[in-house]
Amino acid sequence: MKIIAPSILSADFGNLRGAVEMINRSEAEWLHVDVMDGVFVPNISFGFPVMEPLKRYSTKPLDVHLMITHPEKYVERFCDAGAWSVGFHLEATDDPIPALEMIRKKGARTCLTINPDIDVHRLDPYLDKVDMVLLMSVFAGFGGQKFIPETMDKIRYVRAQIKQRGLETLLEVDGGVNTANAGEIFAAGADALVAGSAVFKADDPLQVIRSMKA
Repeated sequence: MKIIAPSILSADFGNLRGAVEMINRSEAEWLHVDVMDGVFVPNISFGFPVMEPLKRYSTKPLDVHLMITHPEKYVERFCDAGAWSVGFHLEATDDPIPALEMIRKKGARTCLTINPDIDVHRLDPYLDKVDMVLLMSVFAGFGGQKFIPETMDKIRYVRAQIKQRGLETLLEVDGGVNTANAGEIFAAGADALVAGSAVFKADDPLQVIRSMKA
């Protein structure tokens, strides 16, 4: 499986509709939505007001990544706003289970995320409780960072765990993804790649997406 999820955070917000319609025309499967609160991460992006036009114009499922504290307070509202999947950071909540249950009851896909400095083994108890895990290959909160090479070992480890347990959990990778490393990341075991700057800053975003999938 090779899924590309361009991150709308890197788009031109002066022409958000045009950016979404470009992704609609592309071979990308999902549209990735990065939500930052200025607390869990030092940047602030956007919230519910931006979800409304994204939902209205996008023909692709909205893959929402919450970089916020206490995600259990907001996951239901993001589901109601049109999220197809909702992911949040394991380190952002005392107990991820209640928030995961809220998302599932709303009919959205569940996703659990960790930053590069979080021990990947902390995901082990939850691999059979989520639809997807998201490994950050840069530190959440800033676009344009370089892929952290050590992430490759984490990808292989999580893929081996999923296979060993006979699970259907998807594995997503976010950060520093581009045409030069996409093939290697997929080969290591990723199902879905989030790409921001590599897509939206490119002269030909449609070709970049095509190349990543190839």
